[in-house]
Amino acid sequence: MSHKPIQTLLNANEEWAQSVMKDTPDFFARSATVQKPKILWIGCSDSRVPESVITASKPGDIFVHRNVANQFHLHDDSALSVLTFAVKEVGIEHVVLVGHTNCGGAMACIEAAKGVTTNSTASTPLTRWLRPLTALVRSLDLSACSASEALNKVVEANVIKQVNNICKSEPITTAWADSGAKRVTVHGWIYDLAEGRIRELVVRDAQAKL
Repeated sequence: MSHKPIQTLLNANEEWAQSVMKDTPDFFARSATVQKPKILWIGCSDSRVPESVITASKPGDIFVHRNVANQFHLHDDSALSVLTFAVKEVGIEHVVLVGHTNCGGAMACIEAAKGVTTNSTASTPLTRWLRPLTALVRSLDLSACSASEALNKVVEANVIKQVNNICKSEPITTAWADSGAKRVTVHGWIYDLAEGRIRELVVRDAQAKL
């Protein structure tokens, strides 16, 4: 097994750290004391959608949670703990749920919904995680869509569904119900892999509840 990819990362990190210290000598000292991001990014684990890179952000700008197919399950303690900490402790003002074109998780769910997987009854961590998205696919009318159109429709429906889930979560409903709390806006975005651009699909706030 080659360790070259790991060494490449370590070398790049050293060069980056030296460059930052040269340009902003006190950056790391300040960064080590506190974080005050205004945005929580909930996105896909896909390596082609690194939030800091595609938004030209710096360390400390974005609070982040990522998983396969940018899901927000209301029973997922990992996502809920991130959202709770972001809203109640960090003080974020915007939650952005970010899907992307050509999503492998969405593709897998389209195939699973057709019942053409190798073993449609198999239960694995991945199939269990994607089960709600597979159910969402089954609820959509994709019969007249081409493969690319169907995938785009699923990606968009998934973003809207996860935004709705976020809006139903305790941290958001509590923040929206408390007139004295910091108001939080929830956004649904789609990142186009072929163009490198983000499109806003939906916005929810305390005045535009479900």
